[in-house]
Amino acid sequence: MTRIAQSLALCTLLLVGTFAAADNSRLDTLVVTGQRVPVTLRNESNSVSHLAANPHQHINEIAWHAPGTWISRGSGQEQLIAIRSPVLTGAGSCGAFVILEDGIPIRPTGFCNVNQLFEVNTGQADAIEIARGPVGAAWGANALHGAINVLMDVPRNNALSFGTGPDNFYHAKTATGLPLDGNLLLNVDHDGGFRSASGYDQGKLNILLGTDATPRIRFSATQLQQETAGFLVGADAYRDDALRTSNPNPEAFRDADSQRFRISWEKEWWQTVYARHSRMHFLQHFLPGQPVERNGQRSFGLNIGTERRPGLWKLYFGTDTEFARGDLSETQQGPARGSEFLRETRPAGLHYDYTVNSAMLGLWLNATRVVNERWSIQLAARSEYLHYDYDNRATSGNLRDDGSACGFGGCLYNRPADRSDDFSNFAPRVAVNGKLSHNTYWWLQTSSGFRPPQATELYRLQRGQDTAQLDSERLTSVETGLRFYGNRLNLELAAFLMRKKNFIFRDADGFNVSNGRTRHHGLEVSVDWMLSPTMSVAIDAGNTLHRYDFDREAALGETIADGAEIDTAPRHIASGRLRWRTPLASTVEIEWLHNGSYSMDAANSRRYPGHDLGNLRYSHPLNRQWTLQARLMNIADTRYAERADFAFGNSRYFPGRERGLYVDLLWSPSE
Repeated sequence: MTRIAQSLALCTLLLVGTFAAADNSRLDTLVVTGQRVPVTLRNESNSVSHLAANPHQHINEIAWHAPGTWISRGSGQEQLIAIRSPVLTGAGSCGAFVILEDGIPIRPTGFCNVNQLFEVNTGQADAIEIARGPVGAAWGANALHGAINVLMDVPRNNALSFGTGPDNFYHAKTATGLPLDGNLLLNVDHDGGFRSASGYDQGKLNILLGTDATPRIRFSATQLQQETAGFLVGADAYRDDALRTSNPNPEAFRDADSQRFRISWEKEWWQTVYARHSRMHFLQHFLPGQPVERNGQRSFGLNIGTERRPGLWKLYFGTDTEFARGDLSETQQGPARGSEFLRETRPAGLHYDYTVNSAMLGLWLNATRVVNERWSIQLAARSEYLHYDYDNRATSGNLRDDGSACGFGGCLYNRPADRSDDFSNFAPRVAVNGKLSHNTYWWLQTSSGFRPPQATELYRLQRGQDTAQLDSERLTSVETGLRFYGNRLNLELAAFLMRKKNFIFRDADGFNVSNGRTRHHGLEVSVDWMLSPTMSVAIDAGNTLHRYDFDREAALGETIADGAEIDTAPRHIASGRLRWRTPLASTVEIEWLHNGSYSMDAANSRRYPGHDLGNLRYSHPLNRQWTLQARLMNIADTRYAERADFAFGNSRYFPGRERGLYVDLLWSPSE
């Protein structure tokens, strides 16, 4: 960390000293995700990226613009998230990040899904905010490594766009004004898929009614029907032109839908009442035996908050209350293929069938004290209680569904008897925010996050686990950073150190590890530099090291050594964009993406070499109403893997798309 701090100071002196003229408009940008309440960037003591929702087919195209962030693209609209973290998979992979829509989590506590980002309409969002690092004091459960907040308060006007791309990709988006200061957003896509039997259809609807002066009503609905392509198996299989467009699992699918409703109003106290529903049905093609899972949740909640100003303090505080009912079943149609061990321990029939009722109560406080015109102190905390009531609707134990025993010591799965579980957590935060000059701000903070065990980790057990005996994951972070906004240069730097305990994950042999510890440190930089009135360059980069902080000598499963690199955790993630506004009012952008090398397993026995990609974007106004947009993705037609890992004795890859041209026409009425 000493070298990181030295680099931070050196870059600051060189760049800030060179561009001293101020442009404070960017510092007045409001962000909400880091502290839950609106603050300007000049007063924000978290690392928060405020991103424009530029045209994209998948959310991973946007995430590159936040340093230290990688949203790995799976098949179709699937994704896995990394924010100051490895790409987390298997047990423990969901719930490490809270996903919000206009400040409300899109799923109830304890019922996460790794792919839940496809339940929000990022394609028509006003902006996307990514908070990097723990923000548990603001959002509570699951805000462990960060938060993604999709802001849907788009302008009330009419607009239409439609486009096409390779592999029979078509999309259409419309925005239509409604009475009561309202707007209706509709976004539909069809993709034939670049791999065999891997297309999808999806639709997203948002209805927005009301303003700050009236009750605000929001309704969201999404539906996805997807044919899913499985992993390519074999060393460097993603480089093989004959294999990369194939699909070893043409039978795989994922069907999902979600609906969310909320009404909020503000007087002395602000209040939000909300209800949510989601269902998902998919084939677990990535597991031996390929069981089919059905899951769903129904939930409702109430958020209440207010602002007070006693003396020199500004206080925000409130409560969150939530109730949910979730269910999950898993059924395998036939015996697993492979060794006799797999066939015996993963038999056909019902594996799990249960419901879980939950109740959550959270109390939060955010306090700011302005010491003088240059310094302020921020204190925040959240206390949260979570109760689960689990009902097993199948035979208890690690037995076949007919009650008979599996060979080799029992079936891999285990169904616990009915039970209840309770978790209480507390997340504090202390920060200092300083004004170094009229356009340079510095912050130092320590914060924490927590992740209570998810329902699937507690009640979807493996053999040898009669009870999960899990504690909440906890992550503690120390971070310092600097923001500088000049006339030609905008610069943000952040350095951090984090430790996590009670880490839950699945090893390369498919066994759960429930008491892991990890450590993380890194440096992030975001630069936006106006080279001239018509040309600018932007860079977002992270240099991070993620390591295991424990030893594990396992008779079953992987051996893990203290200090080993965590798998699927590249040290270097970076993007760069050169933008040019031509004399014809067109905009041209050349983009470079760098994904560094990383270990493919916890034992560090295999590595993915990393890759670099180039993209080209073009926008041109045809007249006052119509705009042409085009993007050429993967210009060099690079053979790369969206994600690589090693599991069940094989190297596995999701291959990246080939070079492709996407064209859009946008219409909006002239003013």
